[in-house]
Amino acid sequence: QVQLVESGGGLVQPGGSLRLSCAASGSISSLSGMGWYRQAPGKERELVARITTGGSTNYADSVKGRFTISADNAKMTVALQMNSLKPEDTAVYYCNYRAIFNYWGQGTQVTVSS
Repeated sequence: QVQLVESGGGLVQPGGSLRLSCAASGSISSLSGMGWYRQAPGKERELVARITTGGSTNYADSVKGRFTISADNAKMTVALQMNSLKPEDTAVYYCNYRAIFNYWGQGTQVTVSS
């Protein structure tokens, strides 16, 4: 059974940085890409960033220039470097692996507050 485990969330002041990581346990066949989504209270889950196994990336407009996604396909890990964090980045962040099935992590809380 595949499980995705996220780490790296926490409380940070505005302007600060955090790095989220996600690792998969178990085997995933036909992996096509990985990504990060987030869900703030009262809002729908939204795409933050994603990367294909070929290295193509795309980002939500709200995080362009501040967040960077990276992945290691062989290790099946994905990371999200978040810089210049803003209070509106506060949310639960979920990693997602796209393959024959869609896999989700359990979520990690990111809180940006002074």
